[in-house]
Amino acid sequence: MGFAADRHARIIVIGGGAVGCSVAYHLARAGEKDVLLLEKAQLTQGSTWHAAGLVGQLRTKRALTRLMQNSVAVYDRLEGETGLVIDWKKVGSLRLAASETRWSEIRRSMQLARSFGFECHSLSAAEAKAKFDYIDPKGVVGAAFIETDGYIDPYALTQAYAKAARDNGAKIQEGVLVEDIVREGRRVVGVVTNAGNIGCDILVNCAGIWAKRIGEMLGVPLAAGAVEHQYFVTEKTLDFPKNLTTLRDPDHNFYLKPDVASFAIGGWEEGTNGCWRGRPPFDFGRELFPPNMDRLELFALPAAERLPILNETGIQTIINGPIPVSADGEPIMGLAPELDNFFVACGFTAGIAASGGAGEAMANWIIHGDPGLDLWPFDVRRFGAPHAQARYLEERAIEAYAAYYKVHWPAEEGHAGRGLRRSPLYDILKRRGAVYGSRFGWERANWFAVGGTTSSETPSFEGKPGWFDAVGAEARAIRERVALIDQTSFSKYEISGPGARDAMQKIAAGDLSGPAGKAVYTQLCNARGGIEADVTLVHLSDDLVWLVTGSGFGVRDSAWVHAHLPDGVSIREITNSIATLNICGPRSRDVLQSVSDDDLSSDAFSFLAARWIEIGNARALAVRIGYVGELGWELYIPQEYAAQVYETLLDAGEAHGIVDAGYRAIESCRLEKGYLYWSADITPYTSPYEAGLGFAVALDKGDFIGRDALVRAKSEGAKRKLVALAVEGFAPFHSGETVVVEGRPVGQLTSAGYGHHLGKTIGFAYLPAEIAGLNGCQIEAFGKAWDAVRGPRCHYDAKQERLKS
Repeated sequence: MGFAADRHARIIVIGGGAVGCSVAYHLARAGEKDVLLLEKAQLTQGSTWHAAGLVGQLRTKRALTRLMQNSVAVYDRLEGETGLVIDWKKVGSLRLAASETRWSEIRRSMQLARSFGFECHSLSAAEAKAKFDYIDPKGVVGAAFIETDGYIDPYALTQAYAKAARDNGAKIQEGVLVEDIVREGRRVVGVVTNAGNIGCDILVNCAGIWAKRIGEMLGVPLAAGAVEHQYFVTEKTLDFPKNLTTLRDPDHNFYLKPDVASFAIGGWEEGTNGCWRGRPPFDFGRELFPPNMDRLELFALPAAERLPILNETGIQTIINGPIPVSADGEPIMGLAPELDNFFVACGFTAGIAASGGAGEAMANWIIHGDPGLDLWPFDVRRFGAPHAQARYLEERAIEAYAAYYKVHWPAEEGHAGRGLRRSPLYDILKRRGAVYGSRFGWERANWFAVGGTTSSETPSFEGKPGWFDAVGAEARAIRERVALIDQTSFSKYEISGPGARDAMQKIAAGDLSGPAGKAVYTQLCNARGGIEADVTLVHLSDDLVWLVTGSGFGVRDSAWVHAHLPDGVSIREITNSIATLNICGPRSRDVLQSVSDDDLSSDAFSFLAARWIEIGNARALAVRIGYVGELGWELYIPQEYAAQVYETLLDAGEAHGIVDAGYRAIESCRLEKGYLYWSADITPYTSPYEAGLGFAVALDKGDFIGRDALVRAKSEGAKRKLVALAVEGFAPFHSGETVVVEGRPVGQLTSAGYGHHLGKTIGFAYLPAEIAGLNGCQIEAFGKAWDAVRGPRCHYDAKQERLKS
């Protein structure tokens, strides 16, 4: 029996918190008049009503900072639009550093701010005390001040969103509980509520701490958890100016918002409790948990050290309530990949600060199919089903919560939920010294601590990390001898059915024509010519193509392909059944040939060729490609044979000095080679021609997605170009550093690191086309400037002689 709707709305928004009401407001403001927001109780009665209301803007990426800036722009205008007072106090924010390490982190953030034109001021301890006289400046190394931050009343803000939504034609209904959601194929058709059935064309999940349960009604796994968060409000005994700034002291693990004659103080302590494993009961409403004094002390006592006045005033109120926290602590936004009309905006730990920009971005996404910003770090497609498993999610959410004010090191790794997905080589490599990191739940060897090494998993902002020498040895082995790299975590998909190759010809920018048995490096572009995915396609037959992409990009890239495949052609994931082993380096052919009867000579097995070969007693699909820029093969091996193949190659390579290598050596080598990384160097907002990838675009092959835009882009010429910059020796670049020409910021590094073979620090940056041919510039980091030179795109083997040997 089909779904029978009592009424219909074009767009239904579930959830009446700050984010949900902002989404409804921005949709209506953009011209969508048939918008219906459903709230199961009353507006704000999830986490919004007990939020502290701090508004901070600076993030580590330009687009993410822009999202927060857009929130501030909304708050600046909302009172004028609605006539309602939202108590927006633009008093600024002060962030203290009480250690040299923290000061390095903060200075890096300020450097990033400068690179994208965001105003942020560096203060001494004395200047910080002048901004906030209550602090004891003892131990303060420095501080950052942002004038345009502040705080706001969450309840008043949400009510203003709601009024503005109604004024623009949206409808809001309170006391309406969504009990079930009906789908037909890949589309939501309506919701079942306690007030009847309502049909819809688009459904938006803004259900806050209940978002995971809403997703489960549709079979959509969401990595949206919930944990307890506490803050306290002091007695109203304080007398301070109305423009007193907000305060954050991450080394003492607390934040402070001025209140009426009092301070509201909270923190991000260790050991918080997860809530309901992300599935709170729907009848939980305007409720709080009992205070946990043991946890409260973890930030209250350090706060009293920094603010001696707290020893003279008491606590009036303690708030302990559930807040949303995702598996990585960042919001979850966008179109769910499992459906064609189900959007999500949930997991907002800082939902008040983000709500204005998030509502605007979601409205753009829903109406135009694009948020208008590169929001990959917030994108729902960065997660998959493993992240939504209840116990795993709770572990990760608790860790993300406690990490909020911890120092965030370059290349840091999480510890919660580890060991979930393992390659068949996991135990073997662990015994051989593998130091593992994690990506998309997979354990991956970052580097190897071999016998006698003094290397360690010790990160650094301004110096060489503890693994520097070990990674250097691995990188040099790749360049000089031969290495084995376990890349089983690669996301792998099989595209099959009549005309599979032809279907991918219309999706990919590269050319798959010609006989089977080859790999094609290509981009999948959107209609604007932006790069939605950067992948390898392996053309095995006209009815069978494999797609290989990064460990964390599989959900996103496969969803893009699925959305554009014709009937009769399907895509299925084969990641878990196929191990991947990369053998690379100038001696790789010698090693592989010694255990295979297949002809692996360059004439018989040329660059980008792909075919099944025998290796010892097993078979593997060998593809002559890689991400380090050396002679080598990626070997795709049925999981059950992977260990035998590895051991066979290891034994055969002993005479050639074979070593294990990890992902940090890959990173060093790919920078030397000029290979790009999607989400850093290339995004949906960069074109192949800007990025120097025109060689991978086949405009003459016929129509494909984005072709018209790429024809125009090539004809008009790129307005900005990606260049490769190098500094002699080691420099502490991690990405985001400012590129300066004649004292003027002209760009920022998209990715950067040390090239161990070349002995140079290498970074990529987009520069205006008119100066992209410059010979020299400076790169600023941590208050210093390094002289850099523009080199060839490929600093290593620019003529491809070694790669194609």
